[in-house]
Formats: sequence, C-alpha cells, structure tokens
Amino acid sequence: MPLSTTGELVAEAAARRGAVAAFNVITLEHIEAVVAAAEATGEPVILQVSENAVKFHGGRPHPIAAAAVSAARRSGARVALHLDHVKSEALLREAADCGFSSAMFDAAHLSYGENVAVTRRAADWAHANGLWLEAELGEVGGKDGTGPLSAHAPGARTDPDEARRFVAETGIDALAVAVGSSHAMTTRDATIDHTLLAALHHALDLPLVLHGSSGVSDPELQRAIRVGISKVNIGTALSIAMTGAIRSHLRGDPNGVDPRHYLAAGREAVTDTTAQLLTTVGAADRGGVPVSSG
Repeated sequence: MPLSTTGELVAEAAARRGAVAAFNVITLEHIEAVVAAAEATGEPVILQVSENAVKFHGGRPHPIAAAAVSAARRSGARVALHLDHVKSEALLREAADCGFSSAMFDAAHLSYGENVAVTRRAADWAHANGLWLEAELGEVGGKDGTGPLSAHAPGARTDPDEARRFVAETGIDALAVAVGSSHAMTTRDATIDHTLLAALHHALDLPLVLHGSSGVSDPELQRAIRVGISKVNIGTALSIAMTGAIRSHLRGDPNGVDPRHYLAAGREAVTDTTAQLLTTVGAADRGGVPVSSG
C-alpha cells in the first residue's frame, strides 16, 4: 500500500475525536512488529524514528527509514513515517529525501523566544518541502536520562495562553503538550491533568500530541484522547516488551548463539504489545472499550 502521511492520519483521527498511535522504532524487528500489529488490528499507525535512533545508526537516517518505507509499502495497513524529537536542523533537512512526511522539531529546552525563532524557521522549511511539523511547548521530561519534571517546576506544564501565542508565531501543524506524562517511564502510573488538557484543546485549533504515553494507563490514555489528544507517542513500552522477551529467551537457552531465535522472541512480544496499544487507542472514540492489558 502507498505510504500514508502523518498529516492525513492525524486529521482523520481529530475529526472523529479520536487519536492515531505513533510508535518509536529502533531496529528492523521493531518496524516489522509494528506493521504486523497494524495489519492484525486494522488500525492506522505512524512509525517514528527519533534523532537518538538515527545517532544509534551512525547518524545516517536513510537505512532505517528505507526499511520502514519498504515495510509500509508491502503492508496492507495504513502507515506513515515521522522523524521524531529532532534538534538538528541539518537532520531535519534530510527528512524529505528519506520518505518522512512529517517531523517533530524539539526546541522545548530553549527559552520561549529561542524556541519560537528556531521552530518558526523549521516550520517554514518543512512546509516549503511538503512536510507536516510538530513542536513542543512546556517540557515533558524524561529524555536523555533525565528524570520527570516536578509538576511545579518552571516549564513543566504547557500554558494555554502561551501556547496560543506560540502556535500563531511559529505556524506549526501540531503541538506536543506537557500535561503530566514523562518520557522513558517503565511504570504506567502517570496522572494526566485533564483540566489543563481541556483548556489547551479549547484554546488551540490544531491537533494536540501526548508524548511519554508508555507511562499512562489505558483508562487515563483513553480519557486524554476523548478530552483532546489526537496523536499518541509510544516508545518505552516496546523496549520493555522486546528486552523482557529476549532476557526470558536467553535464560531458557543460555548456550544459544543464533540471534534470530532471541530476536524473533523480541519481535513477537513487540507485536503483541503494539496490537494491545493500537486497540486501546483505536477504541477511545468508541466509548473506551475494549481496553488492553498492555
């Protein structure tokens, strides 16, 4: 099937008051697992490659992106490709040639004025080159080994009035908001500030994105979607599934040396976790059932 675009998948989800799930992939096994889960559930999906994943692959985005594009085109599922958490403007400029239809430009760590300036420049370039651009205001926290921000830390939550100005000044297509989730969580006990999320949804006329969704329980996640989230980013949950399955396999086969055996176990676990989460996200606009156990 031809590649879908992130913009169209998010717009369709927002129109039905639902969301589309976006999964961060690192290896070919991740890609195969996510696409297989999308085919099994019938849900659309976004494959995300982060700047950190590009660094893992030697700073070259083309090989991992080519694998994602190939898997998507040979799939019966609707799949889009997104370049995630980009801080390098040079990397952003490689996105269109790699098959990405969108990118998230991450300048949330900068001051408000600096964030506006570099994000405006990124949005102008992206739109001139046919890409949909997401940005972040407030700081979700938990990236690059840092802990989650305190709810009372400066910049830890997205302010609706500031967000309205930021969107107008940057011309972005979607905004990742800080409402209580955190990146890299290995437990699912994050509490979403639904009152703040509702205020942001009311204040802004563009899709809202939830980062750090691996740390959000199914009921909290579905409620956030019904309140106004249109794109749900998930990464750590896949790493937990893959690593756990590989550890379990190697404990049972301590003398095994063929990576195909333990990678197959990891891929299967990621497929199962992804399918559960796709079902959870897809059901949110249908009354919130069924709810996955993943």
